[in-house]
Amino acid sequence: MDWLEALLFSHDPIGINFGENTDEYRSEAETIALRRDEVGSFQDAQRVVHEEFVRWFDAGVAGPPERYAALAREVWRRWSADRG
Repeated sequence: MDWLEALLFSHDPIGINFGENTDEYRSEAETIALRRDEVGSFQDAQRVVHEEFVRWFDAGVAGPPERYAALAREVWRRWSADRG
């Protein structure tokens, strides 16, 4: 889960990375990780990540699903390799 938290922090999809607050995305990483079983493709990963950001921050702050494409690709790559 640490890798997921670090990944969210590095992609910083909603602009809250201020350099020192490295745990800022911990809650989101935890809820995304809990939904891992729902993810069977890149599209699923993008949907889950986006849905969690909407849940935590609301749709206006989270923005469109496309904002999460690069992040979701990395999540999917990691999870699919782990299954592999």
